[in-house]
Amino acid sequence: MKAVRDAVPIDAVVSEYLQLRNAGGGNLKGLCPFHDEKSPSFQVSPSKGLFHCFGCQEGGDTIAFVMKVDHLTFSEAVERLAGQAGITLRYEEGGYNPAHQRGERIRLVEAHKVAAEWYAEQLATSPEADTGRIFLAERGFDQNAALHFGVGYSPQGWDHLVRYLRGKGFTDKELLLSGLAQEGRRGPIDRFRGRLMWPIRDIGGDVVGFGARKLYEADNGPKYLNTPDTALYRKSQVLYGIDLAKKDIAKSSRAVVVEGYTDVMACHLAGVTTAIATCGTAFGTDHIKILRRLLMDNGSARVIFTFDGDAAGQKAALRAFEDDQKFAAETYIAIAPDGMDPCELRLVKGDEAVADLVEPRTPLFEFALRQIVARYDLDTPAGRAAALDEAAPIVARIKNSGAQHEVAVQLAGMLGILDTQFVVKRVAQLARWARDRGGKGPAPAAQSPRQQWAAGSGPAFSGPALTLRNPVYATERELLKLALQRPELVSPAFDAYGVDEFTAPPYAAVRQAILDAGGAEQGIQDAQEYLVRVREAAPDDQVRAMVTELAVEAILRRTVDDTYAGTVLVTVRRRAVERRITEIQSQLTRLGATGDPATLAAVQNELWVLQQYDQALRAHGAAAL
Repeated sequence: MKAVRDAVPIDAVVSEYLQLRNAGGGNLKGLCPFHDEKSPSFQVSPSKGLFHCFGCQEGGDTIAFVMKVDHLTFSEAVERLAGQAGITLRYEEGGYNPAHQRGERIRLVEAHKVAAEWYAEQLATSPEADTGRIFLAERGFDQNAALHFGVGYSPQGWDHLVRYLRGKGFTDKELLLSGLAQEGRRGPIDRFRGRLMWPIRDIGGDVVGFGARKLYEADNGPKYLNTPDTALYRKSQVLYGIDLAKKDIAKSSRAVVVEGYTDVMACHLAGVTTAIATCGTAFGTDHIKILRRLLMDNGSARVIFTFDGDAAGQKAALRAFEDDQKFAAETYIAIAPDGMDPCELRLVKGDEAVADLVEPRTPLFEFALRQIVARYDLDTPAGRAAALDEAAPIVARIKNSGAQHEVAVQLAGMLGILDTQFVVKRVAQLARWARDRGGKGPAPAAQSPRQQWAAGSGPAFSGPALTLRNPVYATERELLKLALQRPELVSPAFDAYGVDEFTAPPYAAVRQAILDAGGAEQGIQDAQEYLVRVREAAPDDQVRAMVTELAVEAILRRTVDDTYAGTVLVTVRRRAVERRITEIQSQLTRLGATGDPATLAAVQNELWVLQQYDQALRAHGAAAL
């Protein structure tokens, strides 16, 4: 194993998945591929051959990294690294039998590699593939372009690839598991027949699936047919062209997201080598995770989306905007003249037109605002007010405060509202509200009562569950169940609750685990992954068991909605406020008449603020949180 570790430097392996920068002391740093983070806490030591994330505590050597990042067994990871290094492995007890002793994932990757080479050979040499060659030529792609992108052709027969792969030693089970074949009446048959084939590679460069384009009218299938979800391929987790684009994306801190395989080809051939595309699905959260690790989320990073100018393209752009704030990068939209995609644009106007298209011009949020504003009648006060109601929260989401102010002024102009300051103040108010609700307020000295109670934190506790006959403990338990099972109902307010607002030690420990896992708001996107992270954040088996228990225990109310969640949130918060009021009143009694006047005034002011907050909670419920 030492020979394998030494032959492939750990920084070379890790660089295939994320951008690394100098961290000093001979180490490198980047955004951790194992958890979401906005500042790099993942470090690699090339001299020691080790990596460690100071955020999630993952660590180990090159083999451990490959096992974790690609979900491989130990033997599969060793085999992959050995293959990269050109090292031949010797297997004990009976020698090397590739059909039985190699890991399943390695076998499936190898089957895809062989299939991709065979498809490419068919496109280059088969007379039947002339239809595919004509298709590519009509779109400006010659044989060298096809070779560069590994484009191939699947013959029209039923089992050409199946027979070829069987001859290479692959079993029928492997062909079916890989998605290259499907069950026919008399055994496996080729999944792709009579189509132009694009190999889809993961960020490490392995072929994990195919995109297949229909060529014949007699083909009753969809225009594009992709590999089904397999152990290798998840359409929401792959980006076509990422293997070719990743180095330039990392180097330039720029990515161009296009809509199709031919668009990626056109962009790369026109010199836009940072182009990538999704594979039969909308651009989403998992795609963002891939790009963020390459872009490093620095202030100069740019993501440019190209969409058709039609209604479907505009809808796709707005979907992308919904995920915009998950980037620290600035996001832009590019729509070609006459609604042409990059492939068509290259044909009609040449390479320079494609390169010019993807130069950032229109910020994605500006495009989204114009789409929203266009839906309202701005000639009427009611129409302008309704448009402002929908558009202002979008402007409030812009991270940079200077840009936020500037766009608020632009929005006033779009709406025809002469009182620009009214719009600016409205946006700023919404932004402050969002920050407060997320527990991201100013420094403790300037915090509001809400933020004072958000600031509580402490060590994790463990211990037996306390009796639920105590209403305080029962309500705390109910809130934790909501946070674990229905995080969308209590977020982002729950994440502003301090650990010390939970009086039962086991519940305080669970609250700390949720905090350490990144907060309940993480559970809105991926509930299962969120629970895994909370359990992993638990300090011991007792707390971990409590997390599991609360995650599966039935919530007490039959109708679990925003109203019920708000009631539970308010009850827990009010009890915490009342406890603090009692403590302050006791402190005032102790100070008495002989206390320092300045200290006495400060304590009395704190008491007044908390009493006002308690009244607001009583009067307005969850709206006052």
